Amino acid sequence: MKTALLQLNASDDPVANLPETLAYLREAVAGGAEFVLTAEVTNCVSTSRRHQQEVLAFEEEDATLAALREEAAKAGIWLLIGSLALKTRDGDGRFANRSFLISPEGEIVARYDKIHMFDVDISETETYRESAGYRPGDKAVVAETTFAKIGMSVCYDMRFPALYQQLAEAGAQILTMPAAFSPVTGAAHWHSLLRARAIENGCYVLAPAQTGTHASAAHRTRDTYGHSLVVAPWGEVVLDAGTAPGVYFCDIDMEECAKARAKVPSLANRRPFAAP
Repeated sequence: MKTALLQLNASDDPVANLPETLAYLREAVAGGAEFVLTAEVTNCVSTSRRHQQEVLAFEEEDATLAALREEAAKAGIWLLIGSLALKTRDGDGRFANRSFLISPEGEIVARYDKIHMFDVDISETETYRESAGYRPGDKAVVAETTFAKIGMSVCYDMRFPALYQQLAEAGAQILTMPAAFSPVTGAAHWHSLLRARAIENGCYVLAPAQTGTHASAAHRTRDTYGHSLVVAPWGEVVLDAGTAPGVYFCDIDMEECAKARAKVPSLANRRPFAAP
């Protein structure tokens, strides 16, 4: 199955970002992709909560979601919107970091809200408190498509292998891991984490990413790692997009999941055990 990952360099302006995302999506469709995936926070990369309050929308009003759904229906493709930053009606005013799976009819097949919040101190000058602006989800999601079962996740989730074990045990054959990864942790851990999640579960890992320095009119700029990856169920990296924004194609063969699981049936071999 021909798949395309859209590696984005989104700014903090959702209106300005949408035409470029649509152009990449159309390029993917023209190239024959039947399944297209976008990066985390496709609509807006921002570290300013005040700015986000001004430019973000609720799901039912979000222009990026509406336009991408329409484009998927027009092209008749499956589309994974890696995530959108969206307003919620939570009392504390926090946003949702929400991934969407869109059918070839343009319908929302599944939603997943990022569970694990990126609250870290990478260095004295690089800290993140995602939970200050986003409220975490609390439900794992496996979605049915015509070609595979998809276990949905977002970025920092990839450091929590128990999530993916549950997704695989629920039938997932593809694990989606859209990201806006820090360059520091990306260089140290990105490839290792994604390969491990694929190997442990006998799944394809599809990880479209944000890349480069993200333009901002309202706050300090942010850099992301890029290197959108496709990892096969045996652990081979079959696509590494490097750091340039653009459309990256890869063929995936779902039979590879069964082959990997037959060689090393770790899902079947898992056993319960007492905690230490």
